[in-house]
Amino acid sequence: MELKEALLGGSIVATGLMAGLWYAWTVSVIPGTRRVPDTTYIVTMQNINKAIINPAFIIPFMGIPLLLAGAAIVQFRAGDSRRGWLLASATATYIVGVLGVTIGGNVPLNDALEAFDLADSNEQAIADRRRSYETPWNRWHYLRTAANIGSFTLVSAAGIVATTGD
Repeated sequence: MELKEALLGGSIVATGLMAGLWYAWTVSVIPGTRRVPDTTYIVTMQNINKAIINPAFIIPFMGIPLLLAGAAIVQFRAGDSRRGWLLASATATYIVGVLGVTIGGNVPLNDALEAFDLADSNEQAIADRRRSYETPWNRWHYLRTAANIGSFTLVSAAGIVATTGD
């Protein structure tokens, strides 16, 4: 197997796995957490936000743009501009729509939620905190999910488009 096929295949798998994570969250965790009381929601999200910071998440999450960019460069160098442009577009979509949205939208909300002290809060403060977190966090999440699915679609298209220049 040549490097360009290995990078392309790895890009498809990695981008698909991350898109699957976001999609699964959208169709399972969000509907489930809507059903729990405010205190349970906050405790759950604080714990999830801590637990997800681990190598099994961080390495693919941060590494996918490098993999996609590497795949694009190799395709361009091999003379396959069709695949190269699809992969370059997948890279840009992932960087802006997944990394950018997560870092600029979800993470600041996570940090603010982490700083919230349940023990020193009354029911109204807890309800207000949930409202100020849940709705904007979910909106950012839906955006990054759509972007990741878009990136996955582009990289998948690169995998099935007829090669040029080979």
